[in-house]
Amino acid sequence: MTARRALFLDKDGVINVDHGYVCTPERTDFIDGIFDLCRASTRNGFLNVVVTNQAGIARGHYAESQFLAYMDWVRSEFRKRDARLDAVYYCPHHPVHGIGDYLRDCECRKPKPGMLLAAQRDLGLDLGGSILIGDSGSDIGAGEAAGVGTCLRVAAIMDQATMRPAFAAGTLQHVLTLLEHDDARPADA
Repeated sequence: MTARRALFLDKDGVINVDHGYVCTPERTDFIDGIFDLCRASTRNGFLNVVVTNQAGIARGHYAESQFLAYMDWVRSEFRKRDARLDAVYYCPHHPVHGIGDYLRDCECRKPKPGMLLAAQRDLGLDLGGSILIGDSGSDIGAGEAAGVGTCLRVAAIMDQATMRPAFAAGTLQHVLTLLEHDDARPADA
């Protein structure tokens, strides 16, 4: 059996605007281009896998059950747009600000690679052939520590015409090129 590739996506700042501890539909603004990106990923044989630190759980802003229900809603919003999220991995811990059992220096909190390695085991992934998109150094650090072949740090910008968040066109186009043309990957990826 051939290992599958994944498009790893951070949640806040990649899938949705990071308003701080986003865990309700009312606070969710999807970043323009994310549905197109996930449709292209699926078309090209990648699994779309969310890997997200959730300090909001650790700090007591919302319960783990609320986060899971929220992610069910997010997945349904993707399905409505003919896109999909194949798996969600999250870290509910924080090494300094966690409350109770969530106060933990764990292996799953990015920049440690625990979530990515769990996805590799669970889903039979080829990490070297996979892509990670994050908006922070901890995202990239986790991808590099896990051996993900291509790690891209992106930033959402405000589209001045629509005043909605969007990926910089060059960044999104670069990711789509990577997904659709294996030969477009950098030689060291």
